[in-house]
Amino acid sequence: MKYALQWTRSLIFILQMYLMMFLMGIACFIPALLSRKAAIASMRLYCAWVRWTAGWIVGLKSEVRGTVPSGAVIVAAKHQSFLDIILLMGSLPAGKFIMKRELMFAPILGQYALRIGCVPVNRGKRGKAIKKMAADVKSGAQLPGQLIIYPQGTRIAPGVKAPFKVGTYVLYEQLAQACVPVACNVGVFWPKRGIYRAPGLAVIQYLDPIQAGLSQADFMGQLQDVVETKSNELMQEAGFDANAVSKDS
Repeated sequence: MKYALQWTRSLIFILQMYLMMFLMGIACFIPALLSRKAAIASMRLYCAWVRWTAGWIVGLKSEVRGTVPSGAVIVAAKHQSFLDIILLMGSLPAGKFIMKRELMFAPILGQYALRIGCVPVNRGKRGKAIKKMAADVKSGAQLPGQLIIYPQGTRIAPGVKAPFKVGTYVLYEQLAQACVPVACNVGVFWPKRGIYRAPGLAVIQYLDPIQAGLSQADFMGQLQDVVETKSNELMQEAGFDANAVSKDS
């Protein structure tokens, strides 16, 4: 009975979340097209709405820890569900994502993503995608801000192991910028798939920056170590033992 009630609340939460995405997207569309600041402000407002409604509809609170970067940096984040996108976008002053090219063609959402400076890449052609991504980011057409990349390339369920891909290092080397790792435990409460949302405290945590200039081996080793270690700690704090799951993705 308790599970059924929480599942019903989760369904209500999801329905209103997407309804509000549509309504706010339409209401703010013209200002967003005219001003990047307006586009960012409207997306941050939506993120605040999702966090607030998740808290009182399904009992899922959320928290952002660590020092949020404000300058031009690379943000390399653990990706477990849509909620970490919400927390990143809602906390960064000018966040922009490396995103799947297909999202460019999504009604309204694609226009907002391009307006705030997101970089679309074709993940089906890995080598070309990395070169195109680096060229697009380095070009003058790219807007300033915090460039968000998911080093593992996709959503990874809690406890599942997956390699960190070289694309993050390519950007790190090309841009000669510091990289801010981000850990999270959001997948414990908000899964990659499915309707059920569990109550609790979902967290993302900004970690100490990795300064520019490291070799590929040193950078990738340090990035993976700090993100996975802190994410495991946050998941354990949420009652999930990441070490108990041994199945690789």
